[in-house]
Amino acid sequence: MGRLIAVSNRTAADPNSRAGGLAVALWDALVKSSGLWFGWSGAIVDGPSRGVSMFQDEGVDFLLADLSEEERQGFYYSYSNSLLWPVFHYRNDLARFVEDDFRIYSAVNDRFARLVSARAREGDIVWIHDYHFLLLGAALRRAGWSGRTGFFLHIPFPPPELFRTVPQHHEIAEALCACDVIGFQSANDRANFVRYLEEYCDARAEQESGFVKAFGRRVKIDVYPIGIDVESFRASVSSDAAQAAIRRLRRGVGERQHVIGVDRLDYSKGLPERFAAIGRLLDDYPEARGKMTMTQIAPPSRSSVEEYQELRNELDALSGRINGDYGDLDWTPLRYLVRGYQREELAGLYSVSRVGLVTPLRDGMNLVAKEYVAAQDPDDPGVLILSEFAGAAEQLSEALLVNPYDSAGLAAAINAALHMPLDERRARWKRLFETVRQYDIAWWREKFLADLRDGDAAGPRD
Repeated sequence: MGRLIAVSNRTAADPNSRAGGLAVALWDALVKSSGLWFGWSGAIVDGPSRGVSMFQDEGVDFLLADLSEEERQGFYYSYSNSLLWPVFHYRNDLARFVEDDFRIYSAVNDRFARLVSARAREGDIVWIHDYHFLLLGAALRRAGWSGRTGFFLHIPFPPPELFRTVPQHHEIAEALCACDVIGFQSANDRANFVRYLEEYCDARAEQESGFVKAFGRRVKIDVYPIGIDVESFRASVSSDAAQAAIRRLRRGVGERQHVIGVDRLDYSKGLPERFAAIGRLLDDYPEARGKMTMTQIAPPSRSSVEEYQELRNELDALSGRINGDYGDLDWTPLRYLVRGYQREELAGLYSVSRVGLVTPLRDGMNLVAKEYVAAQDPDDPGVLILSEFAGAAEQLSEALLVNPYDSAGLAAAINAALHMPLDERRARWKRLFETVRQYDIAWWREKFLADLRDGDAAGPRD
């Protein structure tokens, strides 16, 4: 069996970044196969000194490419994050269409393809990750790579009507179909992509097998909902960092019921709508005043982008208004923290929170929902409130599913969670935990890799 070659924008080159996320999913398979991981070095280098660094750790080879300032702006900030990100999250109103950006995006995909194909050997398999590299499958074929190639999209895929607003939608779809296996987080995302192929690319879907014939190839297109390392996350609740975080929280919150939200500071996460629901909760259910506190942790992201600066300003104003209207000398209803916390600290905070609020406007999966479930005490578990527009909602139906745009409905769900009887909390949590444990990160990795290695999941030309 050949090596696994992973390609993603960011890698786990830093050993400190291997505790969660994609690193957990890929690391074992990379180590076992003496694989390679390609990605951006994080460095911005202009001129002839721009290059590629290589090193090995635990038998895994890392190949990290620099970007020029033009590439960072056109490939990363503009095309990837100011066009693809908003469109794929159903926010075409925020998308910025700049003609020259696609040229840069395509050129970066071509450069990575040359780097990968030059080092790939017969029997290797290539696994491409996420929206930064939508063109990489086709670029690899042009560069001479004919081996097994898979692509997994970690974010949502929009309906055809929205995807077609990307000027290069047809080229992107054809490039994706140069892969042998294409994976999505949810059945809804897969259905959107297949419908696009059928309606606009003369594709034909095989209903039973999961294959689609498109652009002269037969491609496996399936659903692979990503999971977490359940046992590791549960164990982290007992760590010193987790217990210290719990003590700090208790000093500020006391014995009040605690509601927690943890989201990157991004317009897709529904934070203004969530804050509005907290205000509505305190309006409609005055008995909650002084009895509950919400903590929203929101690490900043892409802070130089205008839309993110506007979101920060909006949340600052909303949180200030809520605390000004409802807070008291000894009570802050909404604690809004624009900073990141360690994985172990978050596990501790989840474990003592009666309610976990995971209410994005649109999300590929949202692993915070699964982490919250994993961290709970089986004897006294909290309640997960989950947006019906998160990919996780397809698996975690025992959560309280809500429409994040409905502030009154979300406030009612929070109130119901705060008053839910212990027996119901235990029953809901048990079913949620069984799902989270069964479909963990190892299941996700092995299911995708099994399909990718399977020669019957082939993409030969017709």
